Amino acid sequence: MPSLPAQPSGQSVREALASALRAGLPALEARMLLTHVTGLTRTQLITRDTEVLDTAASDALAALVGRRLAGEPMAHLVGNREFFGRQFIVTPDVLIPRPDTEVAVEAALVRLAGKDSPAVLDLGTGSGILAVTIACERPDARVWATDISPAALAVAQRNADALGAANVRFLLSDWYGAVPARRFALIVSNPPYIAAGDPHLGQGDLRFEPLDALTDHGDGLGDVAIIAAGAGERLEADGWLLVEHGYDQGEAVRGLFAQAGFADVATLRDLGGNERCTAGRRPAAGDDGA
Repeated sequence: MPSLPAQPSGQSVREALASALRAGLPALEARMLLTHVTGLTRTQLITRDTEVLDTAASDALAALVGRRLAGEPMAHLVGNREFFGRQFIVTPDVLIPRPDTEVAVEAALVRLAGKDSPAVLDLGTGSGILAVTIACERPDARVWATDISPAALAVAQRNADALGAANVRFLLSDWYGAVPARRFALIVSNPPYIAAGDPHLGQGDLRFEPLDALTDHGDGLGDVAIIAAGAGERLEADGWLLVEHGYDQGEAVRGLFAQAGFADVATLRDLGGNERCTAGRRPAAGDDGA
């Protein structure tokens, strides 16, 4: 970890911000960390910039600046990240929410429109961003969320509690293993889809995120295939499966959906124009998918 100069006692807010900038932090990140340790708003950092930090706040800021310069994600340092207009608790036990995943939420809400009290299943919920967001946007929905990691489920439960999503049930499960014997209007998942050995796994924020939530330790399509193959028998007629995947996996995922018997298979693009989420409908009896 990079060493920082000792922080002088009696630093003002303005001086602390200047020190973080000199250390090499971008201005936005420096302000975020200063807000985190002082409790001041962005506006108050300006209007109260002559106030003096106590020793604990000054030391905490110096430690956080050093950790950020060593590469730790901002979401881990401040303990949260915004997703779909809500703040989600984030720890090293879960993936950091990313804006591209909002595509899956938007697609889910479109496909739930007009359905009363729909049952929704989120496989591999992680921090709970899909399950909790859908539950908040559709308070009438009955949402089940699974994960194989007890630590991840604990984070997801904290997020549900903090955001008032009382309509989510959390299950410790390896994909469909512990899922109740019922039908769902929607199954959604952001599974591990990065191929083993992909250089991105050793770069940026990914270095600090749980490896098993990033990669299936194979070609990146193994878990997607399991989800697609098992979804049909758990979906209502005309129910939907939505799966997030890598930017270059759209064609392969569409093939897996078609092989599993889904109709109306289509891939949606993220904010950067990349193929990011594939959807498919379970046909009703006698429906040829046309």
